[in-house]
Amino acid sequence: MNNAILPTRNEAWGFYGTMGQIDADAQQAWNAASAMIAAETDASAEGVRDFLDSAHGRHFADEVASAMHAGHGLEDAIEKAIARWQGWRIGRRTSRETGIPAGLPYLTGFANHFAILAEADA
Repeated sequence: MNNAILPTRNEAWGFYGTMGQIDADAQQAWNAASAMIAAETDASAEGVRDFLDSAHGRHFADEVASAMHAGHGLEDAIEKAIARWQGWRIGRRTSRETGIPAGLPYLTGFANHFAILAEADA
């Protein structure tokens, strides 16, 4: 696993943009989420970046923001969002549409899906 944290390519939207819109320190949130997702999913730095920059990253940020609104600190909120996303499973429809194996935890599936796409583009 590569422990590098890559910068966002989507400052206006995705995870970074959403965290900035809720008046959180977007860079601090980006760095924490990138490291924690990489550790949880074993996805490459490119996969984590591309996941967080995607619409899925925006939804992940919504989970983090909800936990922060409930009184949790940033890292605790990210941990809660990770646990929630890892509790969901890739279904058959999503599997057919993306090629992600059904039954994988949602976060692991999508972070590694984006890693595969990044590698294919390289």
